[in-house]
Amino acid sequence: MYFMNFEQLIYEEKDQVAWITLNRPEALNALSMKLSDEIVEAVERVRQSTKLKFVVIKGAGENFCVGDDIKEMIKWGDANEITRRARYYQNMANQLEELDKITIAAVDGFAVGGGLEITMAVDFVIATERAKWGMPEVDVGITPGWGGTTRLARLIGRRRAKEINLIGALQPARRAVGWNLWNRVVPNDQLDVEVKKLLEVLTSKNQQGLRQLKFIINRNVECDLYTAQGFEVLSAGLTAAVSGFWKIKDADQGKGVLGFSRKDGLWNKRRSLARGFWVD
Repeated sequence: MYFMNFEQLIYEEKDQVAWITLNRPEALNALSMKLSDEIVEAVERVRQSTKLKFVVIKGAGENFCVGDDIKEMIKWGDANEITRRARYYQNMANQLEELDKITIAAVDGFAVGGGLEITMAVDFVIATERAKWGMPEVDVGITPGWGGTTRLARLIGRRRAKEINLIGALQPARRAVGWNLWNRVVPNDQLDVEVKKLLEVLTSKNQQGLRQLKFIINRNVECDLYTAQGFEVLSAGLTAAVSGFWKIKDADQGKGVLGFSRKDGLWNKRRSLARGFWVD
């Protein structure tokens, strides 16, 4: 087991799983600037690891996260500094979404604003029956900065994304499942049990397969059909290669790279033929 020392976040590694707990229960785990910095550091620790395969994010106490700490916003600075902070948070969500690990949000209580934006950047979301979600920024006079309009519209459609943002109501957990925002709702006392069940299933899989599937699905939803199919084809070839069927008769099988380092006959022949071809 491995721990990292943080002030507002608990970070643990158990076997192949990193457990990240937002630890400001007295503030309903609101994202202070300090906590946000610690999330960035924790995600980077996970990104660099080849041992870790899974990440679980949860909140201390009976809430997941109520979003940015509004009381601190006065410290964010002028419009340029606020722009920089929004981009900083966007990068945080992007890094979380791009991890080559399978990520799970275990949601209890409130997941609103930035808390909801975290759930939109992970792969699986399991919530308790009492969980509530929404984007109430409109009533503070601000707008979301790192997923509340962008990822949300991609997940539930523009009409419902407008409803969530323009009205600002807090929605029941089951609606998030019905709208394809979250995966599953469980009894209030079964959240940890369900997370462990999901981890057991995922741990049994071909981990390279999981990495490839996550990568191509994330890319495919952002591009046209033919480009998306290209990712599928290349993934099929990579799957075959890493499963042992990598030898192709008319491929170099590494000879080109070795030829460059050794400057051997293959390299010299190719470069002598190509260097001045059609340059007149």
